[in-house]
Amino acid sequence: MEELAGEAGITVRTLRFYRERKLIPPPRREGRIAWYDEDHLARLRTIAALLERGHTLNGIAELSEAFDHGRDVGELLGMGAPTEETPVRLSPEELADVFAGQDTPENLAAALDLGYLATDGTDLVHISRRLLDTSAALVREGIPLADVLTAARRVREHTEALAELFTDLVLTTGPADRTPEDLQRLRPLAKNVVEAELSMALDRRLGALTQDRKADA
Repeated sequence: MEELAGEAGITVRTLRFYRERKLIPPPRREGRIAWYDEDHLARLRTIAALLERGHTLNGIAELSEAFDHGRDVGELLGMGAPTEETPVRLSPEELADVFAGQDTPENLAAALDLGYLATDGTDLVHISRRLLDTSAALVREGIPLADVLTAARRVREHTEALAELFTDLVLTTGPADRTPEDLQRLRPLAKNVVEAELSMALDRRLGALTQDRKADA
């Protein structure tokens, strides 16, 4: 414990307090000896970084709980590794920087539940670089991360329905010997349709907004 506290730049008393608050996981024990490792040190450095960013200990405790009970990377990828997405590894403090400190327990829990985030030791892994960059860009535009995640859940519902529609179209119509490999081969066609339809829908929305502004002028 003294060695860990020294490496982390804190007192043993502070370390005990963090243990009591369950901000760090318990050590590995061999008889009367408690062994700490690099994961404990990384967690203590993360706590220090979050405190510097203005997080309270209560908030950090909630983050730690969500972090410890989140889906791990093996479980997430076991559900089907994305074939076209690039996962991104982040420390908790890097995630806080990406989202301008909006990494609240509620937002973290929502991202874990959506399957956007998974845990890997003391790191987090975002399942998609494109989704991470898009979410961060929306937050920089002043849209709260909570609202971005709420919208993401609605998008998930629609895209699941679209994926089901395209799967049924490919596998249950046309040649009877269609296979999942055919679905994989034809998936760019589904993406083209969705992208084109979304583009035209946005054009219609923009046109309607322009007409409304002209009518109000």
